[in-house]
Amino acid sequence: MNIGIVGLGRMGGNMARRLARGGAHVVGYDPDPLASRVLADDGVVAAASLETLAIALPAPRVVWLMVPAGNATQQTIDALVPHLARGDLIVDGGNANYHDSQRRGEALSRLGIRFSDCGVSGGVHGLANGYALMFGADAEAAAMLVPYIRILAPAPDTGWLHCGPIGAGHFVKMIHNGIEYGMMQAIAEGFALMENRRDLGLDVAKIASTWRHGSVVRSWLLDLTADFLAVDSTLQGVAPIVADSGEGRWTVEEAIAQGVPAPVLSLALMSRFASQGGGDYANRMLAMMRKAFGGHAIAKQQP
Repeated sequence: MNIGIVGLGRMGGNMARRLARGGAHVVGYDPDPLASRVLADDGVVAAASLETLAIALPAPRVVWLMVPAGNATQQTIDALVPHLARGDLIVDGGNANYHDSQRRGEALSRLGIRFSDCGVSGGVHGLANGYALMFGADAEAAAMLVPYIRILAPAPDTGWLHCGPIGAGHFVKMIHNGIEYGMMQAIAEGFALMENRRDLGLDVAKIASTWRHGSVVRSWLLDLTADFLAVDSTLQGVAPIVADSGEGRWTVEEAIAQGVPAPVLSLALMSRFASQGGGDYANRMLAMMRKAFGGHAIAKQQP
């Protein structure tokens, strides 16, 4: 079993490690040479370029990309294709828009190169626990990919699915991340309500730990929440800013396109925008309108 991994950051690097530990011969490439060198002790062979990576792999090659979605993914594919041959397989493991994956699959098929889009979930814990994998591919590409999927997954027959044709993997991962937004928002709002009732003397860290056992809301997200609250339940050193990486937006856009109501997912996304300051101007306008019709005082912006 031979595989190339392009992009050796936190996710790609740990996936390369897990594959190597699982018996695959892994050749890795990253624009940062240090990212390749730190994997040497795990048996990952460093390639100096995409060309040398392709040369080091026997045909038919399997090359798995773990690079940022968008232009970075397209540029990497464009740079890699001249070094590949008919029958080789490119796997995009980033959080790409499924429309982009469908377009890329069609373009690559005209060159005789196979393509699979694979949603990957598991974060920094995937190396130890395995990754949830959802991929789209035709039958031939899926057959090439499954042996590596079985190593990366939590167990050979658990935690992975061939979801359908090209685009299906990234579509399912997009919905997964939209649901993730909603679950996180619900947990955060509930704990904010409890933390705010100082008169009841609630220990939110102990509540989180209690809910982990037997409760209908027990989950890995709750496990992680309990862990960080046990260290610091005040969270005073954490800025109240929550980033969004794109999948939540795409999920809401899909809901609009289908005409399917998704209010929880939409509001969770809007809450992230608000945390990033996206609602600041509107809130200033609200304050001014309130002053205009009712003479209410305005809180001054702190320097």
